[in-house]
Parts: sequence; structure tokens; C-alpha cells
Amino acid sequence: MAAMEEAPFSLLSLEEELTCSICLSPFYTPVTIPCGHNFCQDCLLATWKDSYSCPQCRTVFATKPELKKNTVLSSVVETFRSRTGDPTKEPSVAEPKEPKIRCDTCMEAEAAQTCLTCMASFCEEHLRPHRENPTFRVHQLSEPVGDLSERICPDHHKLMELFCSQHGRPICSLCLQQAHRGCSFSSPEEQRSLLESDLRSKLTLLDGKITANQTVISQMTDMQNKLKDSASKRKQTLAAEYQQIRTMLAREEQDALNAVDQEVESGHTKVRVLVKKFTDNIDNMNKAKNDIHDLLGQSRSLAFLQASFNLPDAVKFEPYSPRLSLDSKKVLAAQAFSAALKDHLTEMLKPPVESRLPLVKAAEQVSPGPCAPGPTFPSGFTPVNFGMYPTMEPQWFPGPNRMPPPVQNPGPQPKPGQKKKPAKNKKDSQSTSDKTGNKNFARSMENLLDVGKDKSRGRNPAPEPKPETVDVPLNISSAEKRNELLKYGTVLTLDPRTAHKRITLSDGFTKASVSDEHNNYPDCPSRFAVCSQVLASKGFSCGRHYWEVRLSSNNFIGIGLAYGTIDRKGPTSRLGRNNQSWCVEWFNVKLSAWHNSSETVLANPNPKRVGILLDCEQGAATFYNVADRAYPFHTFVFPFAEAVYPAFWIFSSGSSITLCKLQA
Repeated sequence: MAAMEEAPFSLLSLEEELTCSICLSPFYTPVTIPCGHNFCQDCLLATWKDSYSCPQCRTVFATKPELKKNTVLSSVVETFRSRTGDPTKEPSVAEPKEPKIRCDTCMEAEAAQTCLTCMASFCEEHLRPHRENPTFRVHQLSEPVGDLSERICPDHHKLMELFCSQHGRPICSLCLQQAHRGCSFSSPEEQRSLLESDLRSKLTLLDGKITANQTVISQMTDMQNKLKDSASKRKQTLAAEYQQIRTMLAREEQDALNAVDQEVESGHTKVRVLVKKFTDNIDNMNKAKNDIHDLLGQSRSLAFLQASFNLPDAVKFEPYSPRLSLDSKKVLAAQAFSAALKDHLTEMLKPPVESRLPLVKAAEQVSPGPCAPGPTFPSGFTPVNFGMYPTMEPQWFPGPNRMPPPVQNPGPQPKPGQKKKPAKNKKDSQSTSDKTGNKNFARSMENLLDVGKDKSRGRNPAPEPKPETVDVPLNISSAEKRNELLKYGTVLTLDPRTAHKRITLSDGFTKASVSDEHNNYPDCPSRFAVCSQVLASKGFSCGRHYWEVRLSSNNFIGIGLAYGTIDRKGPTSRLGRNNQSWCVEWFNVKLSAWHNSSETVLANPNPKRVGILLDCEQGAATFYNVADRAYPFHTFVFPFAEAVYPAFWIFSSGSSITLCKLQA
């Protein structure tokens, strides 16, 4: 046992003796020359070109020595390699990568073929007996084989000339008759051909997969570059958008600050004027005091008895300190708008960014006016957009109470009391009325406005744009309890001074009907002369108010609101055809919302009773289809420049509207 354990160490001590002095590696096919030195066969032959000498001791040989394999040294080297974990000789510079197979007879010439019967390799010279002698014709020749020991069956020491397909190993003929009886077999060449074909197909598959992966990697690299470019452009766009937002907010802030500065300057100017006036009064009264003192100094003279003195006019003026504040309409509106905008942005930025776009779109579509705070509604109301258009007012539906989005500037509005310029055909229409005196002219005028054709001139104006249609879903989730609205109920009557002569008022001025016959109403400036309309006797400029109207039919009837300064004489006096009125109108089977001659077609719920909620503080009017509950179908949002009056248009003969008594 001690000898066995010491064997590896004894072999390691022989490493220098087992190393070729040419390649400095363990011997590979060692041969011994006449001087006694050993070298690798290939290393030695590589040094022998023109002369033959020993590379170590320099002994010269006259003829080429006969080289034979040193079998003992070869066995020792193989044992050394197995012990040191180096079973194969690493190729060196002097060694070829694949050593040639030498003739086992002469050990010099390259082997031409290997005899599997003799289990030896021969060059052409020593292969002659196998080719010429009939005795060797039965021997099996093959291509040169390097290590014939691998082809010898370890069990029977015969050539393994078969391959067992079932067990996947080479076998000899005796193995086939014993352990591998009944197994399928083939020749090693056939197995080699199958294996090569399988490996080549796998190589083809691997090449395709490698190419596909390289293509995908290339595509992903291109995608990364495109992502970088897209991200750069997207960041530039976002930066520009947010910069515009900052610019607009800075401009709005500056405008609000300027409004405060203007109020301060106005207050200062007013104070300066009053201070100057009071200072002048003081100077005049001091001068009067001096004059009185002078007269008192002359009290002993005769002239004093005849003197008279009048106090200056400044004595009659009672001094006062003016009430100055910054609570102007513009400053309050700017402050309210900034607070509402802050609250709205706070609410809008709370949800994830993916959920904010609908809120932004809703904010873009609501435009109650410049610097006007968004409307608020009774408990349970929520603004809901039905689809906005440039000429359409926003819609509001019940839901959880919350502030509406910020508003947009609707453009310059006319001053209160200012009338809109009449249409070009106003003069012609009035002259026609004066000449004909036809009592049905007003009705013809309304037809003219609806149809849009100037019959008196016989020509057609430019076609009007096709109105958009807004579908309003009427479902229970959008309904409001009527009791919540009745809390703001108000009593209304119709103003006979505004009623068109075709309109007849009855039931204590709560019912209005229309006919072709004209009533004998006195002429007055407040009466509608062209359109068959009437206003309520009460207007509203503050608070919340609710009323209901019962319709005799849903045909040629309009319900809305109007300023008291609405035109009464011209064709623009029609509700919704000017910037001083708002109405929803049933024209044949179509329901439309009208304001400033802009039409928005709505889904027609065909109501029998219509409720109107007016919020003057926030400038909003919501119209409801009143049944078991109140279903909102349209809302106007607008700034209040003055008090608004409930207004009604009735055109179809026999139609009527009635102001309802509000009962729970």
C-alpha cells in the first residue's frame, strides 16, 4: 500500500526525464536514437532536414538511423499522464495538431492503410504482401487507424466490427452471439453516416436559430435607437406643452395682479381728488375765518354796523371718508377663478395620469365665461359632458357634488342693454309690414327666420351648417329627486306688457296660448312685436330658483331665459337667436338648444312637464324632464351681466304653456 501511495510522487520526480528536450512536453510516440537519447518521433524528424545529428549531444550520424518506438518509455509516459491529469499531450509549436499515423513496420513512412486482421498499419512498401500474397487477401484493410486498441473488444479481444443500435456501442461478432443476441446492429460506417447526418441537421438548426437570434438582437438594437429618438422628441413636446401652460398661468397671474393694481390706483386717485377738494374747502374756510376776525377788529366802527358776511359754499359740504375696497367685480372674479382652478387642478391631479384625460376634455368643453367661477349645484349634482361643440353650452347631470372644471373665455360680450345689430332684411321686413298691415305678418316673420329664405327678395342665403346631434341618456342613475329641487321653488306669473298680440294670457297670468287672432293689447316698448313670445313678470339676479312648465304639445314651443334688455321689435328678438337669451326649443319633432343663433340638436325626451333650475350665483340653468323623478337633459352655463327672466316662445296655433303650482 505504501508503494502504491508513493507511486505518483515517484513519477512526478521523473517529469524531467519524461520530457522531450525539443518540445519541452511529455513524450509523444517516443523513439530512441543510437546515442541513447529519446525524443518525440515527430519532433526529431522535424529537425532532420539535410543532416542527421542528435539535438541534445550533437552526435552526427552518417546515415539516417532506423527509428523504433520505445514501448517501455511510452508506457511510462502514458502512466505519468494519467497520474498528473494530462492524458493527452498538448500540442506544441514543433508538433502538428493531428500527428500522422506511421507504419508499424518501419516507423518512418506514413501509413497507407490499416489491416484490421493483423491489427497493424502499413506504408505502401510494407503493404505489398497484403496486396500480392494470396494468403493476405482475406485480411480486411481500411483507412489508417491511429489507436487500434480502441477497436478491440475488451471481453473477447476481437475486432469490434459491428455496432449495436439498441445499446449504442460497438461490439464484436462474439458479443452479437452472446450478450447482444437479438439486438439490431449495423456497421460502424453506417452508424457513423447516420450520426454525421444527425449532427449536420442539428448544425443547420443551430445556424438558423443563431441567425434568427442575431436578427432579433439587431431589431431590438434598432428599436432602442428609435425609442431614444422618440423619447427625445416626446420630452421636447411635453416640455413645450408645459412651458405654454406655465406661460398662460403666468399671464393670468399677471392680469390678476394688474387688476388689483388698477383697483388700488383707482382708490388712490379717488382719495387724491377728495383730499384736494377737502384741502381747498379748508383753505376757503380759513380765509373766511380771517375775514371774520378782521370784521371783529372793526366792531367799534360805523362800517361794522353796515357790514354783512356770507359763509363760503364749503360750509354746506359735509366731509366724509370714502369707503374703499378691492372687492370689484373683476378682482373678485379673478380671485374666485384662481381658487376654483387650484381646487380643480388638485382634484384632477389626484387620479393616475391614465385617468386624467376625460377630466381634461370635460374642462376644455365647459366655458361659462371669463374669470367666472364654475357653477355649483344642490347636493347630489355633478357636471357631466354630453359632447361639446363650438356653439353649444355645457351639460350637467346629477351625481356626487363637486366643483366644475375651469372655464374658457367665450369672447367679447355686448354691454348690458346693448342691442345686437339687426339683420340686413330687417328694414325690408318692417317696410313690408307697414305697407301691407297684415295681422299675420309676425307669424310670417317667424317662418322666415326658421326657414332662412328671404322671400321678399326671392333669393336664398348661404346654407346654415348642419347642427350636431347630442344623445342624452335618460337613466335612473342621472335622475334627481324632485323634492331636492322643490326646495328652490318660486311662484311665477307672466307679464302682460311683454306678451305678443297673438298670445292670450289666462288663469291668473299663469297660462299662455297662441292663436292667429291678435289681442287688443296697447302698444308699449316692452311688448314683443315680431315673435310670439312672453316674459315672466319676475327676473332673478341672485340665489337659486326652480319652476316647472306644463306643455300642451311638444311642437313649436320654446322655453328659456332672457335679459330684460332683449330686443323686442326686430327679427333677432327670437329666443336663442341673440346673445341675450337662451332656450330649448321643440320645432316639429326636433329638440334643439339655442344661444346666439347657434343650434345644438338634443335627444328629444318628449316631456309633458319641464323643470328649470336657475343658479344665479354660478350662472347655470338646467332643464329637466319631470316625471316620477327629474331627468336633466340640457344645461346652459353663462355669466350673468344683469337679471334674467323666464321666457317662452309659442308658435303653433292652439299650443299653450302653463306655469305649474309646485307641490311635493
